[in-house]
Amino acid sequence: MKISVLCNKSAFSEEQLKTLFSLGETTFTESSDELPIEKLLKLTAGVDILAPDPENLGGFEKAKTVLTKIMDSLPDLKGVCLSTTSFGWIDLEYCKKRNISVSNIPGYSRESVAEHALAMLLFLAKRIVVSDRKTQKGEFKLEMGFELKGKTLGIIGLGNIGSRVAELGLGIGMIVIAYNRTPKKMKGVEMRSLDEVLKESDAISLNTTHEENNNGMIGKEQVAKMKMGVIIVNTVDRELVDEIAMAEALKSGKVDSYSYEGEDLVNTPLAKLENAVGIKAFAWYTKEALNNLYQIWVSNLVALAKGKPQNRVA
Repeated sequence: MKISVLCNKSAFSEEQLKTLFSLGETTFTESSDELPIEKLLKLTAGVDILAPDPENLGGFEKAKTVLTKIMDSLPDLKGVCLSTTSFGWIDLEYCKKRNISVSNIPGYSRESVAEHALAMLLFLAKRIVVSDRKTQKGEFKLEMGFELKGKTLGIIGLGNIGSRVAELGLGIGMIVIAYNRTPKKMKGVEMRSLDEVLKESDAISLNTTHEENNNGMIGKEQVAKMKMGVIIVNTVDRELVDEIAMAEALKSGKVDSYSYEGEDLVNTPLAKLENAVGIKAFAWYTKEALNNLYQIWVSNLVALAKGKPQNRVA
């Protein structure tokens, strides 16, 4: 069994490394830097199992193309164990056609991302970022925010993370409504259609899965249905939102403020807007989440090596 882990082995504990080496010929990369395709093809030559991390592939926005090239070079590839919950950076249809198993890492960062979403909701509601940016420019003016207690929080995607955001919203006294593609029941949360969530919410948290089907789900038509002055937090991916439409809404005041995450934070119409908060995708990046991540990643690799893949998305 030949396994290629596209991640620095220093990220794993000694016990985890011992487990991975026991599975067969297991190799790692030397850093988390983006690697040229020629080197990646050399590192992964002839492997049975591939365990990629998007950092070595150039980040989420480049990963799908690079990963497909690698898989094209591996006729005997049995499976891929992703290092993330997101699976939008691998071509699932391609993998299904070739009968390549794909596993992700669900739930490892539930608390971290949910707390981050709540933090950003508070930052936007209290206009902390806007106030700081004006202060940095020498504009010392009061910025009026608003309380979240009693306001309506709309959750789009009531999955593992979205359900925890809902709990936190309820905990600070918000009215919580939610839209989920597959209807769900959750105590204290009223399920609504997507249109109803857009129309009724004072604050919106995007917590869908990161996959192509969800790209562009918030566009000009959806923004037009929202309340005037709504705040929006997107901890999933930039691609969920039409950024041209969002930029127009932020300038007009239709959307009071918007928080988003991504790899490229420069080449976007949101980059220089005072009320748009773009940050490197790090909501998941906590000590606790990382411990969970590597534990589940190793477990997925062990299961796949034994012919019983778990946490499958394809």
